[in-house]
Amino acid sequence: MRRRCAFAALAACAIAVILGALALRVGPPLFWGRYLRSQLGAASLPAWYEPRELVAGGNEAPAPRVAPELEALDAHALASAAAYAAAHDSLALIVERNDHIVFERYWQGSSFDTATDARAFARLLPALLTGIAIAHRRIAWPDEPLRYLLREWKADARGGITVRSLLQMSSGLAPPAPTRAPWSAAAQQLFGTDVTATVLAEPLTADPGRTYLVQRADPQLLSLVLERATGERYAAYLSQELWRRIGAADAWLYLDRRAGAAYADCCMLARQGDWIRVAQLLLGDGNYRGYEIIRPGWVKAMRSPAAANTDYGTVLRLSALAGGGKAPYLARDTYAVDGEDGNFLWLVPSLQLAVLRTARRAHADFDESRIPNLIVSGARDFVPSAARPGGDISGLVPGH
Repeated sequence: MRRRCAFAALAACAIAVILGALALRVGPPLFWGRYLRSQLGAASLPAWYEPRELVAGGNEAPAPRVAPELEALDAHALASAAAYAAAHDSLALIVERNDHIVFERYWQGSSFDTATDARAFARLLPALLTGIAIAHRRIAWPDEPLRYLLREWKADARGGITVRSLLQMSSGLAPPAPTRAPWSAAAQQLFGTDVTATVLAEPLTADPGRTYLVQRADPQLLSLVLERATGERYAAYLSQELWRRIGAADAWLYLDRRAGAAYADCCMLARQGDWIRVAQLLLGDGNYRGYEIIRPGWVKAMRSPAAANTDYGTVLRLSALAGGGKAPYLARDTYAVDGEDGNFLWLVPSLQLAVLRTARRAHADFDESRIPNLIVSGARDFVPSAARPGGDISGLVPGH
Protein backbone atom coordinates (compact mmCIF):
# COMPACT_ATOMS: atom_id res chain seq x y z
CA MET A 1 0.00 0.00 0.00
CA ARG A 2 2.82 2.37 0.92
CA ARG A 3 4.58 1.55 -2.34
CA ARG A 4 1.42 2.38 -4.30
CA CYS A 5 1.04 5.69 -2.47
CA ALA A 6 4.69 6.51 -3.02
CA PHE A 7 4.39 5.66 -6.73
CA ALA A 8 1.24 7.80 -7.08
CA ALA A 9 2.97 10.71 -5.37
CA LEU A 10 5.99 10.40 -7.66
CA ALA A 11 3.73 10.20 -10.72
CA ALA A 12 1.83 13.29 -9.60
CA CYS A 13 5.10 15.16 -9.06
CA ALA A 14 6.36 14.10 -12.48
CA ILE A 15 3.15 15.29 -14.16
CA ALA A 16 3.34 18.58 -12.27
CA VAL A 17 6.95 19.09 -13.36
CA ILE A 18 6.09 18.32 -17.00
CA LEU A 19 3.08 20.63 -16.99
CA GLY A 20 5.08 23.34 -15.27
CA ALA A 21 7.87 23.05 -17.82
CA LEU A 22 5.34 23.14 -20.66
CA ALA A 23 3.67 26.20 -19.17
CA LEU A 24 6.97 28.04 -18.87
CA ARG A 25 7.93 27.08 -22.42
CA VAL A 26 4.61 27.99 -24.02
CA GLY A 27 3.65 31.08 -22.10
CA PRO A 28 3.11 32.93 -18.81
CA PRO A 29 -0.10 32.82 -16.74
CA LEU A 30 -1.70 35.56 -18.87
CA PHE A 31 -1.45 33.31 -21.93
CA TRP A 32 -2.86 30.31 -20.09
CA GLY A 33 -5.77 32.30 -18.68
CA ARG A 34 -6.80 33.41 -22.16
CA TYR A 35 -6.15 30.04 -23.75
CA LEU A 36 -8.14 28.04 -21.20
CA ARG A 37 -11.07 30.46 -21.34
CA SER A 38 -11.13 30.07 -25.13
CA GLN A 39 -11.32 26.30 -24.77
CA LEU A 40 -14.28 26.72 -22.44
CA GLY A 41 -16.14 28.69 -25.08
CA ALA A 42 -15.63 32.17 -23.62
CA ALA A 43 -13.49 33.53 -26.46
CA SER A 44 -16.31 35.67 -27.86
CA LEU A 45 -16.97 37.44 -24.57
CA PRO A 46 -14.89 40.63 -24.34
CA ALA A 47 -15.16 40.94 -20.57
CA TRP A 48 -12.51 38.32 -19.88
CA TYR A 49 -9.82 39.81 -22.09
CA GLU A 50 -7.28 41.81 -20.10
CA PRO A 51 -5.32 44.04 -20.08
CA ARG A 52 -6.85 46.82 -22.15
CA GLU A 53 -5.81 50.29 -23.28
CA LEU A 54 -8.15 53.26 -23.37
CA VAL A 55 -8.98 54.97 -26.66
CA ALA A 56 -10.26 58.26 -25.31
CA GLY A 57 -13.29 59.55 -27.16
CA GLY A 58 -15.03 62.89 -27.53
CA ASN A 59 -18.25 61.53 -25.99
CA GLU A 60 -20.46 63.83 -28.06
CA ALA A 61 -24.17 63.46 -28.81
CA PRO A 62 -25.07 61.11 -31.68
CA ALA A 63 -26.54 62.25 -34.97
CA PRO A 64 -30.03 63.77 -34.79
CA ARG A 65 -32.90 61.29 -34.97
CA VAL A 66 -35.68 61.95 -37.48
CA ALA A 67 -38.59 59.96 -38.88
CA PRO A 68 -37.67 57.79 -41.89
CA GLU A 69 -40.20 59.48 -44.18
CA LEU A 70 -38.32 62.76 -43.74
CA GLU A 71 -35.37 61.07 -45.45
CA ALA A 72 -37.52 59.41 -48.13
CA LEU A 73 -37.30 55.89 -46.67
CA ASP A 74 -40.25 53.52 -46.59
CA ALA A 75 -41.31 52.33 -43.13
CA HIS A 76 -42.51 48.94 -44.43
CA ALA A 77 -39.15 48.25 -46.09
CA LEU A 78 -37.38 49.12 -42.85
CA ALA A 79 -39.70 46.86 -40.88
CA SER A 80 -38.99 43.99 -43.28
CA ALA A 81 -35.26 44.52 -42.86
CA ALA A 82 -35.68 44.53 -39.07
CA ALA A 83 -37.70 41.31 -39.20
CA TYR A 84 -34.94 39.62 -41.18
CA ALA A 85 -32.32 40.91 -38.72
CA ALA A 86 -34.38 39.70 -35.76
CA ALA A 87 -34.72 36.23 -37.29
CA HIS A 88 -30.93 35.95 -37.43
CA ASP A 89 -30.06 36.72 -33.80
CA SER A 90 -29.09 40.36 -34.33
CA LEU A 91 -28.20 42.74 -31.55
CA ALA A 92 -28.89 45.98 -33.41
CA LEU A 93 -30.03 47.43 -36.71
CA ILE A 94 -29.35 51.15 -37.14
CA VAL A 95 -30.04 53.10 -40.33
CA GLU A 96 -28.53 56.51 -41.01
CA ARG A 97 -29.15 58.82 -43.94
CA ASN A 98 -27.86 62.31 -44.67
CA ASP A 99 -26.32 62.50 -41.19
CA HIS A 100 -29.60 61.59 -39.49
CA ILE A 101 -30.45 58.40 -37.64
CA VAL A 102 -33.78 57.36 -39.15
CA PHE A 103 -34.36 53.86 -37.78
CA GLU A 104 -33.24 51.76 -34.81
CA ARG A 105 -34.11 48.31 -33.52
CA TYR A 106 -32.37 46.48 -30.69
CA TRP A 107 -32.59 42.93 -29.35
CA GLN A 108 -31.19 40.77 -26.54
CA GLY A 109 -31.08 43.68 -24.10
CA SER A 110 -28.90 45.73 -26.45
CA SER A 111 -29.04 49.49 -27.06
CA PHE A 112 -27.23 52.22 -28.98
CA ASP A 113 -24.85 52.63 -26.04
CA THR A 114 -24.07 48.93 -25.52
CA ALA A 115 -20.34 48.25 -25.66
CA THR A 116 -19.61 45.33 -27.97
CA ASP A 117 -16.67 43.79 -29.76
CA ALA A 118 -17.42 44.29 -33.45
CA ARG A 119 -14.54 41.94 -34.27
CA ALA A 120 -12.96 42.69 -37.66
CA PHE A 121 -14.50 46.18 -37.87
CA ALA A 122 -11.28 47.05 -36.04
CA ARG A 123 -9.28 46.37 -39.23
CA LEU A 124 -10.83 49.44 -40.79
CA LEU A 125 -9.24 51.81 -38.28
CA PRO A 126 -5.52 51.37 -39.13
CA ALA A 127 -6.47 51.74 -42.80
CA LEU A 128 -8.16 55.08 -42.09
CA LEU A 129 -5.26 56.18 -39.89
CA THR A 130 -2.82 55.36 -42.69
CA GLY A 131 -4.55 57.95 -44.86
CA ILE A 132 -4.12 60.49 -42.08
CA ALA A 133 -0.46 59.56 -41.56
CA ILE A 134 0.23 59.97 -45.29
CA ALA A 135 -1.47 63.38 -45.29
CA HIS A 136 0.72 64.36 -42.32
CA ARG A 137 3.83 63.10 -44.18
CA ARG A 138 4.53 60.48 -41.52
CA ILE A 139 4.32 57.80 -44.21
CA ALA A 140 5.68 58.81 -47.59
CA TRP A 141 3.18 57.14 -49.93
CA PRO A 142 1.04 53.98 -50.10
CA ASP A 143 3.66 52.03 -52.01
CA GLU A 144 6.44 52.77 -49.53
CA PRO A 145 8.36 49.52 -48.77
CA LEU A 146 8.34 48.37 -45.17
CA ARG A 147 12.14 48.24 -45.06
CA TYR A 148 12.03 52.00 -44.51
CA LEU A 149 9.54 51.71 -41.66
CA LEU A 150 10.40 48.47 -39.83
CA ARG A 151 14.02 48.13 -38.76
CA GLU A 152 13.61 44.37 -38.32
CA TRP A 153 13.14 44.00 -42.09
CA LYS A 154 15.66 46.57 -43.29
CA ALA A 155 17.84 43.88 -44.89
CA ASP A 156 15.11 41.24 -45.24
CA ALA A 157 13.21 40.21 -48.35
CA ARG A 158 10.02 40.97 -46.45
CA GLY A 159 11.09 44.60 -46.44
CA GLY A 160 9.83 44.72 -50.02
CA ILE A 161 6.25 44.39 -48.82
CA THR A 162 4.54 47.75 -49.26
CA VAL A 163 2.07 49.64 -47.12
CA ARG A 164 -0.50 49.14 -49.89
CA SER A 165 -0.06 45.37 -49.69
CA LEU A 166 -0.89 45.48 -45.98
CA LEU A 167 -3.90 47.69 -46.66
CA GLN A 168 -5.21 45.27 -49.28
CA MET A 169 -4.53 42.05 -47.35
CA SER A 170 -1.96 40.89 -49.88
CA SER A 171 1.36 40.93 -48.01
CA GLY A 172 2.37 37.47 -49.25
CA LEU A 173 3.11 36.36 -45.70
CA ALA A 174 2.07 32.87 -44.67
CA PRO A 175 -0.07 32.67 -41.52
CA PRO A 176 0.49 29.87 -39.03
CA ALA A 177 -1.35 26.59 -39.48
CA PRO A 178 -4.94 26.81 -38.14
CA THR A 179 -4.57 24.90 -34.90
CA ARG A 180 -5.14 25.95 -31.31
CA ALA A 181 -2.67 23.62 -29.67
CA PRO A 182 -1.09 25.77 -26.93
CA TRP A 183 2.43 25.39 -28.34
CA SER A 184 1.40 26.48 -31.85
CA ALA A 185 2.21 29.82 -33.49
CA ALA A 186 -1.52 30.30 -34.13
CA ALA A 187 -2.26 30.10 -30.39
CA GLN A 188 0.57 32.53 -29.68
CA GLN A 189 -0.93 35.04 -32.14
CA LEU A 190 -4.34 34.75 -30.50
CA PHE A 191 -3.45 34.51 -26.82
CA GLY A 192 0.29 35.16 -26.49
CA THR A 193 2.09 38.06 -24.87
CA ASP A 194 4.13 39.23 -27.89
CA VAL A 195 1.89 39.50 -30.93
CA THR A 196 4.44 41.75 -32.67
CA ALA A 197 7.10 39.04 -32.58
CA THR A 198 4.69 36.41 -33.91
CA VAL A 199 3.62 38.44 -36.95
CA LEU A 200 7.19 39.58 -37.68
CA ALA A 201 8.16 35.90 -37.73
CA GLU A 202 5.76 34.98 -40.52
CA PRO A 203 7.62 33.80 -43.65
CA LEU A 204 7.17 35.34 -47.09
CA THR A 205 5.74 32.69 -49.42
CA ALA A 206 4.15 34.75 -52.23
CA ASP A 207 4.89 37.93 -54.13
CA PRO A 208 3.45 40.91 -52.24
CA GLY A 209 0.38 42.42 -53.86
CA ARG A 210 -0.54 39.32 -55.84
CA THR A 211 -2.34 37.01 -53.39
CA TYR A 212 -5.36 38.10 -51.35
CA LEU A 213 -5.51 36.48 -47.92
CA VAL A 214 -7.38 37.74 -44.87
CA GLN A 215 -5.08 37.18 -41.92
CA ARG A 216 -4.08 38.72 -38.62
CA ALA A 217 -0.59 39.84 -39.64
CA ASP A 218 -1.45 42.51 -42.21
CA PRO A 219 -3.52 44.91 -40.04
CA GLN A 220 -1.27 44.10 -37.08
CA LEU A 221 1.84 45.10 -39.04
CA LEU A 222 0.01 48.20 -40.28
CA SER A 223 -0.58 49.31 -36.68
CA LEU A 224 3.12 48.71 -35.97
CA VAL A 225 4.03 50.82 -39.01
CA LEU A 226 1.82 53.61 -37.67
CA GLU A 227 3.51 53.48 -34.27
CA ARG A 228 6.99 53.59 -35.80
CA ALA A 229 6.09 56.35 -38.26
CA THR A 230 4.32 58.61 -35.75
CA GLY A 231 6.28 57.83 -32.58
CA GLU A 232 2.99 57.33 -30.72
CA ARG A 233 1.21 54.32 -29.32
CA TYR A 234 -1.49 53.06 -31.63
CA ALA A 235 -4.29 53.73 -29.13
CA ALA A 236 -3.12 57.31 -28.58
CA TYR A 237 -2.87 58.03 -32.31
CA LEU A 238 -6.29 56.49 -32.94
CA SER A 239 -7.82 58.61 -30.17
CA GLN A 240 -6.12 61.85 -31.19
CA GLU A 241 -6.60 61.71 -34.94
CA LEU A 242 -9.90 59.87 -35.38
CA TRP A 243 -11.97 58.50 -32.50
CA ARG A 244 -12.11 61.67 -30.44
CA ARG A 245 -12.61 63.87 -33.50
CA ILE A 246 -15.76 62.04 -34.57
CA GLY A 247 -17.18 62.38 -31.06
CA ALA A 248 -17.27 58.67 -30.27
CA ALA A 249 -17.43 57.45 -26.68
CA ASP A 250 -14.44 56.00 -24.85
CA ALA A 251 -13.38 52.62 -26.23
CA TRP A 252 -10.75 50.03 -25.36
CA LEU A 253 -8.22 48.00 -27.30
CA TYR A 254 -7.05 44.62 -26.06
CA LEU A 255 -3.33 44.29 -25.37
CA ASP A 256 -1.06 41.26 -25.63
CA ARG A 257 0.40 42.21 -22.23
CA ARG A 258 0.41 45.18 -19.91
CA ALA A 259 1.81 48.20 -21.82
CA GLY A 260 2.32 45.85 -24.78
CA ALA A 261 0.98 45.86 -28.33
CA ALA A 262 -2.69 46.42 -29.12
CA TYR A 263 -4.52 43.94 -31.30
CA ALA A 264 -5.41 45.81 -34.49
CA ASP A 265 -7.19 43.12 -36.49
CA CYS A 266 -9.97 42.59 -33.95
CA CYS A 267 -10.88 43.07 -30.34
CA MET A 268 -11.98 46.66 -29.87
CA LEU A 269 -14.60 47.17 -27.20
CA ALA A 270 -16.69 50.15 -28.32
CA ARG A 271 -20.23 51.48 -28.13
CA GLN A 272 -21.97 49.83 -31.08
CA GLY A 273 -23.78 52.99 -32.12
CA ASP A 274 -20.45 54.76 -32.62
CA TRP A 275 -19.81 52.73 -35.78
CA ILE A 276 -22.52 54.90 -37.37
CA ARG A 277 -20.15 57.82 -36.81
CA VAL A 278 -17.48 55.90 -38.74
CA ALA A 279 -20.07 55.35 -41.47
CA GLN A 280 -20.69 59.11 -41.68
CA LEU A 281 -16.95 59.64 -42.04
CA LEU A 282 -16.79 57.11 -44.89
CA LEU A 283 -19.81 58.56 -46.68
CA GLY A 284 -18.26 62.02 -46.37
CA ASP A 285 -15.00 60.82 -47.96
CA GLY A 286 -13.13 61.74 -44.80
CA ASN A 287 -15.30 64.70 -43.81
CA TYR A 288 -17.31 64.40 -40.60
CA ARG A 289 -20.07 66.97 -39.99
CA GLY A 290 -18.12 69.67 -41.79
CA TYR A 291 -14.70 68.81 -40.37
CA GLU A 292 -11.97 67.27 -42.50
CA ILE A 293 -10.67 64.26 -40.59
CA ILE A 294 -9.00 62.50 -43.53
CA ARG A 295 -7.83 64.18 -46.71
CA PRO A 296 -10.49 63.92 -49.46
CA GLY A 297 -9.87 61.08 -51.87
CA TRP A 298 -8.50 58.55 -49.38
CA VAL A 299 -11.81 56.79 -48.73
CA LYS A 300 -12.52 56.83 -52.46
CA ALA A 301 -9.14 55.19 -53.02
CA MET A 302 -10.01 52.57 -50.40
CA ARG A 303 -13.01 51.63 -52.53
CA SER A 304 -10.86 50.95 -55.58
CA PRO A 305 -10.66 47.19 -56.36
CA ALA A 306 -7.50 45.54 -55.08
CA ALA A 307 -5.16 44.08 -57.69
CA ALA A 308 -5.12 40.74 -55.87
CA ASN A 309 -8.92 40.49 -55.57
CA THR A 310 -11.25 42.88 -57.36
CA ASP A 311 -14.17 41.94 -55.08
CA TYR A 312 -12.41 43.85 -52.30
CA GLY A 313 -10.82 47.24 -51.81
CA THR A 314 -8.94 48.29 -48.70
CA VAL A 315 -10.68 46.35 -45.89
CA LEU A 316 -13.92 46.92 -47.78
CA ARG A 317 -16.09 44.35 -49.55
CA LEU A 318 -17.27 45.61 -52.90
CA SER A 319 -19.43 42.64 -53.89
CA ALA A 320 -22.20 40.97 -51.91
CA LEU A 321 -21.72 37.77 -53.90
CA ALA A 322 -18.14 37.51 -52.66
CA GLY A 323 -19.37 37.44 -49.09
CA GLY A 324 -22.33 35.10 -49.26
CA GLY A 325 -24.97 37.40 -50.68
CA LYS A 326 -27.63 35.60 -52.72
CA ALA A 327 -28.08 38.58 -55.04
CA PRO A 328 -25.93 41.55 -56.07
CA TYR A 329 -26.34 44.83 -54.24
CA LEU A 330 -29.32 46.72 -55.64
CA ALA A 331 -27.41 50.02 -55.57
CA ARG A 332 -24.26 49.30 -57.52
CA ASP A 333 -22.04 51.59 -55.46
CA THR A 334 -22.85 49.73 -52.21
CA TYR A 335 -19.88 48.45 -50.27
CA ALA A 336 -19.51 46.88 -46.85
CA VAL A 337 -17.30 46.61 -43.81
CA ASP A 338 -17.48 42.99 -42.72
CA GLY A 339 -16.80 42.53 -39.03
CA GLU A 340 -17.22 38.74 -39.10
CA ASP A 341 -19.48 36.90 -36.67
CA GLY A 342 -22.45 38.57 -38.36
CA ASN A 343 -21.42 42.23 -38.03
CA PHE A 344 -21.91 44.38 -41.13
CA LEU A 345 -21.75 48.04 -42.01
CA TRP A 346 -23.24 48.70 -45.45
CA LEU A 347 -22.69 52.03 -47.19
CA VAL A 348 -24.38 53.51 -50.26
CA PRO A 349 -22.65 56.79 -51.22
CA SER A 350 -25.15 57.64 -53.99
CA LEU A 351 -27.95 57.71 -51.41
CA GLN A 352 -25.83 58.90 -48.46
CA LEU A 353 -27.16 55.84 -46.66
CA ALA A 354 -25.52 53.65 -44.00
CA VAL A 355 -26.89 50.49 -42.39
CA LEU A 356 -25.31 48.90 -39.32
CA ARG A 357 -26.14 45.39 -38.19
CA THR A 358 -24.44 43.79 -35.19
CA ALA A 359 -24.75 40.23 -33.92
CA ARG A 360 -23.17 37.83 -31.46
CA ARG A 361 -22.50 35.16 -34.05
CA ALA A 362 -22.72 34.46 -37.75
CA HIS A 363 -25.55 32.49 -39.35
CA ALA A 364 -24.73 30.13 -42.20
CA ASP A 365 -27.94 31.09 -44.04
CA PHE A 366 -27.57 34.85 -43.57
CA ASP A 367 -27.94 36.67 -46.91
CA GLU A 368 -25.55 39.60 -46.89
CA SER A 369 -27.43 41.52 -49.57
CA ARG A 370 -30.94 41.11 -48.11
CA ILE A 371 -30.99 43.92 -45.53
CA PRO A 372 -29.37 46.69 -47.61
CA ASN A 373 -31.42 45.73 -50.68
CA LEU A 374 -34.69 45.87 -48.75
CA ILE A 375 -33.87 49.34 -47.42
CA VAL A 376 -32.59 50.68 -50.75
CA SER A 377 -35.68 49.38 -52.55
CA GLY A 378 -37.78 51.47 -50.17
CA ALA A 379 -35.91 54.71 -50.84
CA ARG A 380 -38.28 56.93 -52.84
CA ASP A 381 -35.42 58.62 -54.68
CA PHE A 382 -33.58 55.43 -55.63
CA VAL A 383 -33.43 54.87 -59.38
CA PRO A 384 -32.24 51.39 -60.44
CA SER A 385 -29.40 51.59 -62.91
CA ALA A 386 -31.42 49.60 -65.45
CA ALA A 387 -34.13 52.29 -65.38
CA ARG A 388 -31.74 55.09 -66.29
CA PRO A 389 -31.60 56.39 -69.86
CA GLY A 390 -29.96 53.79 -72.07
CA GLY A 391 -30.28 51.08 -69.43
CA ASP A 392 -31.46 47.51 -69.96
CA ILE A 393 -35.13 47.40 -68.86
CA SER A 394 -35.60 43.67 -69.45
CA GLY A 395 -35.26 42.97 -65.74
CA LEU A 396 -37.88 45.57 -64.83
CA VAL A 397 -40.58 45.09 -67.45
CA PRO A 398 -41.63 41.48 -68.21
CA GLY A 399 -41.41 40.51 -71.86
CA HIS A 400 -38.83 43.14 -72.80
